[in-house]
Amino acid sequence: MPTMSALEGAFCRSAPWRLAAGRVVLWATQGVSFTGDVLEIGGGSGATADRLARANPSLRLTTTDYDPVMVGVARKRLAKYPHVAARQADVTQLPFDDETFDFVVSFLMLHHVVDWEKAIAEVARVLRPGGIFTGYDLTASRAASWVHSTDRSPHRLIERGAFEPVLGQVRLDANGLRYTFGGRVMRFTARKLALPT
Repeated sequence: MPTMSALEGAFCRSAPWRLAAGRVVLWATQGVSFTGDVLEIGGGSGATADRLARANPSLRLTTTDYDPVMVGVARKRLAKYPHVAARQADVTQLPFDDETFDFVVSFLMLHHVVDWEKAIAEVARVLRPGGIFTGYDLTASRAASWVHSTDRSPHRLIERGAFEPVLGQVRLDANGLRYTFGGRVMRFTARKLALPT
């Protein structure tokens, strides 16, 4: 998995993104109440983790990113929270045991993972039964393709309708999937189903 492009890195460290992060988290997670152990994948500079930690001081939150520069920025931003850790990790090979987290969150990063199906499988692996995967991402559109081709960042945009079957294959029940902004953005909430007995 590659590191961020210069343009993406600048955006993730920008004041406008920090200001928008709180609203983005509330909008994307569709009212989910967080408790217990939470993993953020592709957390970038830690802006969304900062909002989650501030709003939920009892969480044990781990934010990850593949880019070591972003992890360094996140560690500095989140150092004030004793219950938050920032780690470097590849979302297609997460360094966590099975069934470690109650929630996994992802804000606008899955389309940067060329093998996003493998990332979803890893999310399901580290979630506890009954755990929730929630967040949002871009879907395939001409505008999104143009932006990512312009900044030359590796990406694979998710086609509308392609996400749900992948969730189902790894026992994630997409009970809250919504397409917005003319179908260009998807918000999702999926619960991990327990194995049948």
